[in-house]
Amino acid sequence: MRRSKIEVVIHYVWATKNREPFLTDPQIERRIHRCISAQAQDLGCGVLALNGMPDHVHLVVQIPATLTLSQIAQKAKGVSSTLAREKLLEGDAFNWQDNYAALSVSPRHVPKIIEYVHNQKHHHADGTTNARWEECDEAQS
Repeated sequence: MRRSKIEVVIHYVWATKNREPFLTDPQIERRIHRCISAQAQDLGCGVLALNGMPDHVHLVVQIPATLTLSQIAQKAKGVSSTLAREKLLEGDAFNWQDNYAALSVSPRHVPKIIEYVHNQKHHHADGTTNARWEECDEAQS
């Protein structure tokens, strides 16, 4: 029996509220990333890359046809912010911004995006970030 072939890869980027650098502790960052990855996998996404900086996260996933882009972002952000507030950063007013970017990735660019996300800290340290891949909201005109 034949079935539909769905190969959709999305590069998500979202930031902490007011770009506060909440994720400076490597252990906290790791736990937040594990939480996001587990949630994405529970939703049926294939996690291809996940990394970030103290004030934002990059997530590259292959998504199933049964989910919308906003469902994935909402669930991943929701579960990770609950973990941060209730267990990791007690007393801190941790939140993600409401906005996020969800950029489609062509099959031939997937390896380049994965490499970029894996090397986030290096790109930020040496000034080689890609502005399009770092923005998580648009200015209204």
